[in-house]
Amino acid sequence: MADGEKWWKPRMMTREEMGQNRWLAPIAHRFLSPELWRFTRRSVPRGVALGLFAGFIVPVGQIFLAAFLALPVRANVPVAAAATFLTNPFTLPFFLVLANRLGHWVLFLDQATGGQAPERLDGDAWAFMGWFVEVAGATALGYLILAIVGAIIGYAVAALVWRLVVARKWSRRALRRERRHSGPVAP
Repeated sequence: MADGEKWWKPRMMTREEMGQNRWLAPIAHRFLSPELWRFTRRSVPRGVALGLFAGFIVPVGQIFLAAFLALPVRANVPVAAAATFLTNPFTLPFFLVLANRLGHWVLFLDQATGGQAPERLDGDAWAFMGWFVEVAGATALGYLILAIVGAIIGYAVAALVWRLVVARKWSRRALRRERRHSGPVAP
């Protein structure tokens, strides 16, 4: 096992553990299909993309959404579930601010409103509610953009890393084969 596998392999749920989950019972026959659990050059990037998309779109139940989305597109289920952990309680403040700023930038709301929150909460409640809806809408749009762009970038990076890892294995294999066939030269 490689060093990375020693860390993540024991921490991942097995097919059987996920199949015993009561929420997955209705689709367990499809969910436990072996092709959804293989690490291939196509299923891994799909899993990364779905996991990142689900991680940004849904605040709760991201793993289940990623697993359900993995079924029709034949993505790797463990990778999709693991990729959702990019959004977690520690990264939430960063992504909230980033999504809000991104949503404001796309909508140009700061120019129209001056970028100011209401000064007093006890004043006009409707002004506060309008401001809240504006901020929440911009944040939701920012999260949607983060989900789509994150999925695209995640797919591209995972495909590139997969290609580099496979190329490295092939070059090592060729080097071993060359060493084996060359051997010591007799005088």
